Amino acid sequence: MAPATLLKYHAQDGPAEEYTHVKTESFHNANTPASPNARKARHTNVAGTDNSKDEELKSPWILHPSLVLKEDVLQKWGKGEGEIPDPDEVLDLKEERKGWHGYVEWELYPERKARVKEWMKGFDFPSAPEFQFVPLPKTNPILEGVRWKQYHYALGKATKDIPAESWLWVQKEKSPDMIHILQFPYNGEPPRDRLVSTALTTNEDHFVRNHGGIPEIDEDEYFLDIGGLVNEPKRITMAMLKDEKLFPRQSNIVTIQCSGTRRIEQIHQYPGDGDELINAPWGEGAIGTARWTGVSLKKVIKYCGGLKYPDKPMHLEFLGADTYFKQGEVYNYAVSVPWRKVKANEVLLAWEMNGQPLPKIHGFPLRTVVFGYIGARSCKWLTRINVLDAPSEGPVQKKEYLYYNSQVGKHNVTYSAGFSIQDMLVSSAIMSPVDADQIIHDGKIKMRGWAYSGGGHWPVRVEVSNDGGSVWYEVPHEQMSEKYFYAWRVWEYDLPVDAEGWLELVVRCWDNSMNTQPTFVRSAWNWDLHVTSSCHRIKVFSINRSRPKTAAKLKMYEESGIPFFPITKPSAVPLESDERYAIEMAARGGRDPLE
Repeated sequence: MAPATLLKYHAQDGPAEEYTHVKTESFHNANTPASPNARKARHTNVAGTDNSKDEELKSPWILHPSLVLKEDVLQKWGKGEGEIPDPDEVLDLKEERKGWHGYVEWELYPERKARVKEWMKGFDFPSAPEFQFVPLPKTNPILEGVRWKQYHYALGKATKDIPAESWLWVQKEKSPDMIHILQFPYNGEPPRDRLVSTALTTNEDHFVRNHGGIPEIDEDEYFLDIGGLVNEPKRITMAMLKDEKLFPRQSNIVTIQCSGTRRIEQIHQYPGDGDELINAPWGEGAIGTARWTGVSLKKVIKYCGGLKYPDKPMHLEFLGADTYFKQGEVYNYAVSVPWRKVKANEVLLAWEMNGQPLPKIHGFPLRTVVFGYIGARSCKWLTRINVLDAPSEGPVQKKEYLYYNSQVGKHNVTYSAGFSIQDMLVSSAIMSPVDADQIIHDGKIKMRGWAYSGGGHWPVRVEVSNDGGSVWYEVPHEQMSEKYFYAWRVWEYDLPVDAEGWLELVVRCWDNSMNTQPTFVRSAWNWDLHVTSSCHRIKVFSINRSRPKTAAKLKMYEESGIPFFPITKPSAVPLESDERYAIEMAARGGRDPLE
């Protein structure tokens, strides 16, 4: 049998030189225009040669050339006239523990956080780039994260190399053709067709959504502190966690999905908040499924004597080793989940991913995996767990991942107006073909994609449409992957297509609780552009070779050796011969009426 889809042309295909890669040198050559009340800091290179023509700006430490100092920082922090203050002297930041490279503790030292807040006021950091009202750059990485790099540069030797080091881990641990949505902190997704080629996502292809740099932690030096409202606070090493006499091992197939998956659809139609880290322009690939192995957090809490107040609605806060910035302040990554989630054995402390040690980029040596919740709750590089009587006060939990009413925007938004996103909604995506594909086929177009529902639900039915959603075809169960409590199902279907020209292909999912997806993006729009759960729609140009006239035209192009694609390129051959034109016009009775 001939394949359903015979030939596709991607509208995105074009000359290779149109797509460029941001080289690693970009970590050292960001250009930031100085404001009227600021000046560009000169620097001394590693070899000690003075690169400055301005003698008053000499300094024994190396200030990154892209940083812009405000004038008053010299008076407030400098030692002498025109001398650039050294952040290592001003802030005295050091790596916290032996074998924990890239980790600075913030939450236990409020005075340290306060001093950094004042220090950060001395720089003119760039603002967020505009990427919603203008086309996305045709680069890979798409966005660079300049200001996030500069935040790390500004704090001195404890953090200044983290952006470059993190990028090296991307290159080492991820597939070379990843789509780099944001270079730093790293956000990336795999090529769409490969993501759904298997039910389990390979470690190299699993999406990454980081909020800070990638710490490098020695497993032998690692430990986890359990504190707060537990009866017996304890420090637990990796050796203890892996001791099955203490903790029975647990392994689950779990899908992790970023709440920003498919955000690009909201951006294209109805732009919203433009923070390039919080609201990165994700496509359909910010989702992945793996077998995660570790221990249930419930067992660990039991080992710590249980909760002090087991009958009250408690929350468990997870803190990571990565450094996170928000509005001029510095934090460790912190999120929380309610005890009921832990009590159901749906929070795993994981050290294996698909039978292999966690990659560093995915949280080595230990991370949480929270079943059915948004990916933001699955904290990487776990440093400690606090049992609280309320959700975490960290900004990622309190001020981000909020869902607003559709009338909320920059003019009236408040943190309290949004509710916290936890369970992932039912959703699906078409991964092949892709939007604007031009497809030659023989009456069927092969579609492939994924379907998922969080919160303990699972996909039971996937339906596709070739007419924008009026008529739906059910994907046969044998063309869907196995059902799991906490995982997606990948699917494929040969969609019957007779019509030619531009068509709108649509997919929707039904889960076991009869939940399905909103019809249009507008129905799901929210100011922070989270959870694009509407039916996924793409437009393709259908060329049905089973129609005789279409087959004849395609044969003419083939015999003449003239490329048919793209369809927008004007035809280099006559549309029909003069003889054929005369015959057709006679059959149609000419162009004008008889009387």
